[in-house]
Amino acid sequence: MPGNTGNAVGSNVTTVNVDALPGQNTLGIAIVHIDFAPYGGLKPPHTHPHATKVLVVMEGAPLVGFVSSNHDNNRLFTKVLNKGDVLSSQLA
Repeated sequence: MPGNTGNAVGSNVTTVNVDALPGQNTLGIAIVHIDFAPYGGLKPPHTHPHATKVLVVMEGAPLVGFVSSNHDNNRLFTKVLNKGDVLSSQLA
């Protein structure tokens, strides 16, 4: 069931926690499902210190990106992903 994307940023984040997926307990992982409005949905810039992120595109073609570290002059990398694509950003 799609989340409500009728807000200022046009997206909705549904968190999957140990109540919904008990096997996740003590694994040190977080799982979310993000719904975007059909045109113009946005997930505002954010950070995940000390975390690895894996993004799987289930539907649509989102523009995704990340900013590299200070050691790399804070460069912006972007790419349009398609259904079935995976993006992984790993701890350095």
